[in-house]
Amino acid sequence: MQRKKFIKILGFGTLGIGLAPMAFAKNTYKKTNEAICKLTWDALCGKIGKAYKTDAFVYVHPRKRVPNVFIYGDSISIAYSSTVMNLLNEKANVYRLFKNGGSSDQFIPNMDKLEQSMFQPGLEQGWKFDWDVIHFNVGLHDLKYLKGKNLNKKDGKQVSCIETYKENLEGICQYLKTKFPKAKLIFATTTPVPENAKGRFKGDSIKYNKAALEVLANHPDIIINDLYTFTQPHREAWEQAPGNVHYKALGFNKQGEEVARIIDEVL
Repeated sequence: MQRKKFIKILGFGTLGIGLAPMAFAKNTYKKTNEAICKLTWDALCGKIGKAYKTDAFVYVHPRKRVPNVFIYGDSISIAYSSTVMNLLNEKANVYRLFKNGGSSDQFIPNMDKLEQSMFQPGLEQGWKFDWDVIHFNVGLHDLKYLKGKNLNKKDGKQVSCIETYKENLEGICQYLKTKFPKAKLIFATTTPVPENAKGRFKGDSIKYNKAALEVLANHPDIIINDLYTFTQPHREAWEQAPGNVHYKALGFNKQGEEVARIIDEVL
């Protein structure tokens, strides 16, 4: 009797393995609930959209049979994300990180938080798709100098030295390729740092981009979007003010057009 019971249990176990994930997925994953996802997304983003005065954080509900594009980056990417979303709207679902991506050491924790918050099984009726394209950048927050939480070149400490930045970027590349093996990856170089920038030294973006390219030489499958070279000739015309690393609407729109063009090529 005990032997029959054991065989019966074993039989169901083997059947379960054979059916997974096709049959068992129905019990594990549920239909995506738009209302729940939107509430969760809005809570995750908080008031950042109002702070940056952009619609880049407006909830985007996934459409079926449409590629899913993800943008990771700092305030520069926040400003151009809206343009990318608008230009690619008919071709892809375009999302950006729910916050300012910050320095390279924050990349993996931010990505993990996004997954745990928005995707099933972390969110019971959350998203259940794979990323097709990931466009990412880190660097502008690594090369800055801080005293406490304030930008300060004179008395501050640099967030990430070049060697630490390279180690972090290598970890990011390995993380993305392991976690999202089917996604096409695009790395954007860090935009220029002008003379007299607060908390940053002119020329450091060149050094950090050089370091990034050394890391990416080991990952030839990752596409390079040289946003530095694209921006540099127009920096003075596009900058918000002398010494400001941010740009006017014209500059951000142009950057968004370039990012959209690069992404569109791999869709």
